[in-house]
Amino acid sequence: MKLTLGFSPCPNDTFIFDALVNGGMDTRGIEFDYVMEDVETLNRWAAEGKLDITKLSYNSFLHTADQYALLHAGSALGKGVGPLLVTTPQKARHGQTDDWISEARIAIPGLNTTANLLLSLAFPQAKQKTEVVFSDIEKKVLDGAFDAGLIIHESRFTYQQKGLEKIADLGDWWENTMNAAIPLGGIVIRRRLGREVAAEVDSLIKKSISISRSHYPRLSGFVQCHAQEMEETVMRQHIDLYVNEFTDDLGPTGIRAVEQLFTAAFDAGLISQPHTNNIFY
Repeated sequence: MKLTLGFSPCPNDTFIFDALVNGGMDTRGIEFDYVMEDVETLNRWAAEGKLDITKLSYNSFLHTADQYALLHAGSALGKGVGPLLVTTPQKARHGQTDDWISEARIAIPGLNTTANLLLSLAFPQAKQKTEVVFSDIEKKVLDGAFDAGLIIHESRFTYQQKGLEKIADLGDWWENTMNAAIPLGGIVIRRRLGREVAAEVDSLIKKSISISRSHYPRLSGFVQCHAQEMEETVMRQHIDLYVNEFTDDLGPTGIRAVEQLFTAAFDAGLISQPHTNNIFY
């Protein structure tokens, strides 16, 4: 059986899927035809039903749960991992009032990202939002093209070095408001493939993560070649932050957090039904 698989070139994803797609393990008769794209592209493809298995933002999963089921392994979910809203020191001094947020030009990493969902829930008055490739957001804010930027991934570790200041930690907002971990991204599989295939793929992803962990903190060539602009310390920070116990298995705490995200989006009128009884197979 051949299945199409999509994930991002970020260190957490390449760490997760390294053994699975590079011959590092027995895939039990399943061949994975994989592609790497930025998460917002994968979000759009999920809406089109393009891939059999894909990484996607939980915000995107809110809108595609009728086509895809969530796997228990592979998620980026945890505490202290949320997106940050940042600006320049000059603008930060003026104080970020509700009026300022409502008028601010904000660069976001994609409409379908969980980062944008959290921004919409925490600051519903923020309306002047523009999609920008996540790796360009810091520069765009520093150049004055935007008043603020919503940063994710490795930008969490670099924004201060580049001269930006934090306005809000949307992860903290979620954790304090919901008393739950933050669901950022997950791995989903087409529902039409059935429960047996889903369980097998879930098991293979868990095995792939275990193999990568057995070699860590050594970074494989697969991880490094797709993160060439990062220092190795930043790659490891990225992996340490986004690959955790929830990545191995969501478990009851992770499942509860995902269900709360669906409920919050439903209560805010962002989705038409909560899907909380239909996340998995």
